[in-house]
Amino acid sequence: MKENDLYIEETGEGSPLVLLHGWAMHGGVFALLVERLRERHRLFIVDLPGHGRSRDSAVPLAPEACAEAIAARVPRAPWCGWSLGGLVALHAAATRPDAVRGLVMLCASPRFVRGDGTGDDGWKYGMSAEVFRDFATGLRSDYRATLDRFIALEAFGSDDARGELRTLRAEVFSRGEPAAHVLADGLELLETADLRDELPKLAVPSLWIAGRRDRLVDPRAMRAAAGMAPNAKFAVVEHGGHAPFLTHADEVAALLDGFMQGLPA
Repeated sequence: MKENDLYIEETGEGSPLVLLHGWAMHGGVFALLVERLRERHRLFIVDLPGHGRSRDSAVPLAPEACAEAIAARVPRAPWCGWSLGGLVALHAAATRPDAVRGLVMLCASPRFVRGDGTGDDGWKYGMSAEVFRDFATGLRSDYRATLDRFIALEAFGSDDARGELRTLRAEVFSRGEPAAHVLADGLELLETADLRDELPKLAVPSLWIAGRRDRLVDPRAMRAAAGMAPNAKFAVVEHGGHAPFLTHADEVAALLDGFMQGLPA
């Protein structure tokens, strides 16, 4: 693999769909979802820069750089971004409607951190910035323990938190250790990114899938974001946490199928 390439796994047959994972993970985390979609969809499963088999990629972990690198490698398709991957998918959909047919935000938000109480940004359902700063500090001292804390937070609230935690822990290093400096970059991106201004400009349909019990991305934030985008739909996995595709893969697959069937030809 060339240094500027990303690892993109291609599998399945049918209409194309791009899948983008979250912070510290890789495309392998979508295995259960891929199993349910591959007979109907041609899937392009991306390892983001510094993660999984893209560990040595020189592409920056930034929405524009990632969108450019991925769009050059995949056909015109809907993009589905989970968590941090949603920032890449949203930016790509807003800036490249000729390449992105539709957008699925899966437990993802245009802004992960809540407003600081000053000004009129009104974003009250995000996480505290201190949470991300604590994780950044932890990365420098014991990054394995810090990853485990983050994974525990991802699983917390799910109706199968133990099973979800077990799966996420098994996946995190299954394609090698993520690059430490990229993990820090990812936390900074989650703390500072604010793509709300891109929502009204979306020229493609979007589907926002929230986990009712998600403790990282508040469903109310996702509902508010969907309300800022034209031609957007909002759905909730009632007993899902931050990774509902692990515990409710059939439900998430059905939502994706329905969304893709409804896209303009």
